[in-house]
Amino acid sequence: MRRALGVNTWVWTSPLTDTGLERLAPRIRDWGFDTVELPVEDIGDWTPARAARLLDGLGLSATVTLVMGAGRELVATDPATAAATRDYLCRVADAAAEVGSPVIAGPAYASVGRTWRLTPGQRSACYAELAENLAPVVEHASAAGVRVAVEPLNRYETSLLNTVDQALTALAGLPAEGCGLALDLYHMNIEETDPAAAIRRAAGRIAHVQVCANDRGAPGADHLDWPAILAALDDSGYTGPLVIESFTAENAAIATAASIWRPLAPTQDAIAVDGLAFLRRLHHQEDG
Repeated sequence: MRRALGVNTWVWTSPLTDTGLERLAPRIRDWGFDTVELPVEDIGDWTPARAARLLDGLGLSATVTLVMGAGRELVATDPATAAATRDYLCRVADAAAEVGSPVIAGPAYASVGRTWRLTPGQRSACYAELAENLAPVVEHASAAGVRVAVEPLNRYETSLLNTVDQALTALAGLPAEGCGLALDLYHMNIEETDPAAAIRRAAGRIAHVQVCANDRGAPGADHLDWPAILAALDDSGYTGPLVIESFTAENAAIATAASIWRPLAPTQDAIAVDGLAFLRRLHHQEDG
């Protein structure tokens, strides 16, 4: 099937601003992408109404990612922090609705890099706490026509949700139509013994998919079994976009957060352009 293909602006810049998007979006359109992924690191970094006008004029759709920086927590935290995090997530959902994004995607449970040891009982309690704290966000987002897509991360970035199965367990009490999973092949390559099988187990709850090489470079420049991954997405019924997510080593803050210690391609543009060309070829092979 022909899925929309997108790219996250983190490939080039962080944080995203109005002027940054105005510079990047025409190039992204000209390369042949369908979708631009817009991170909301802080509310107000970019203006949703302005972004909506720009992307509409270029014929581009949008997806939105939430960002769990330091101090954003929904579990094992104090009530004030949890309330502030819920407020941030609801405002991200509002921004997503304004730019026409069907999802807000990301690790909507704990700040990236926060790890702690959990007994089975403590893990179950955290999952119950997550469902309780996420429920008002899901309700708010759903009313705006936006689905919350919760992303498992690898073991070095969180100790709470690393695998599809853990995420399915944690989110079981939340409505699938309002809350699903964001699958990121970078993290799945680390944590899943069989990524394609894990994708199939998530059928019905996959809300968003991010792609890149196993080292965060361009999709296809890697050892991943992309035909098997695409087939699993087909089997799971996922019809949404595939969005290339990578990061620039030129921005010190984001490079440190994402552990980008070296260039991942000859240029940042190459991550997008080469990745898009590979994904297009992959889809043509599938259709042929």
